[in-house]
Amino acid sequence: RFFKMNDKTKRYNLSDSTIRFVDEEDQFDCEARMSCGHVVTPMSLTKWCEELLKQGKSRFVCGQFGCNAEWPYQEVCKMALLTPEEMKNFETTMAQNAAAQDSNAKFCPGCMTPVTRGSSSNLYVCCQVCSAKTGRSFGFCWQCLREWKGQQPRSDRCENDDCHNSALKTLRECPEVQIELSGGIKGCSSVRACPTCGSLLQHTGNGCKDVLCPRCKMEFCFCCLKSADECMTDDFDICGIAPRQTSIPTNC
Repeated sequence: RFFKMNDKTKRYNLSDSTIRFVDEEDQFDCEARMSCGHVVTPMSLTKWCEELLKQGKSRFVCGQFGCNAEWPYQEVCKMALLTPEEMKNFETTMAQNAAAQDSNAKFCPGCMTPVTRGSSSNLYVCCQVCSAKTGRSFGFCWQCLREWKGQQPRSDRCENDDCHNSALKTLRECPEVQIELSGGIKGCSSVRACPTCGSLLQHTGNGCKDVLCPRCKMEFCFCCLKSADECMTDDFDICGIAPRQTSIPTNC
């Protein structure tokens, strides 16, 4: 079973008939069974899932040897007694980890199931899991990650208030930094989107102009946005400064 910790704030409600308790006599250290049959306490489950998120995982699987059962996010929330703040942190980290693993997948806001985008030119995405549960077509906006409002297909935004591409806004409004090149100091946008996968990277102005994207591992010049091999500037050649980006590359 999972390592148990003393927990003064998280205790199961023994009157909850939907939870399979192991020992109902000890109300201060009561254990319950997950859907896979293994035993947890609210705190041990919370700590295990936090560890999975730290490892870059976006899904929750049983930690028992030989058990690879995946727990639905809703089950984790219930059995770990996650607070609203913990759920917000979990969901943010899950989305970040999923994006790092697959730039073409995001979590449905209705069920937190990873969904793959069908077309890069359409922000409307249909979740088959939610559609099956609700008996109606459930779609969400790839951009603002809320249930879809308005007509579709759309490539710019849905009709939810304040639906905008935050990455493009960052590229548009980020300040400039001064980067030292062989021909002098040049002003350059402090944030760039990786030319290959679109991940946002920031430069402080210090250090080499060549950067390595942590997601797709492409090395490119932060100034001209060419690959490091293609740029190939030396002490006598001056690399150009590419203008601010107005779109997010999706070449992966």
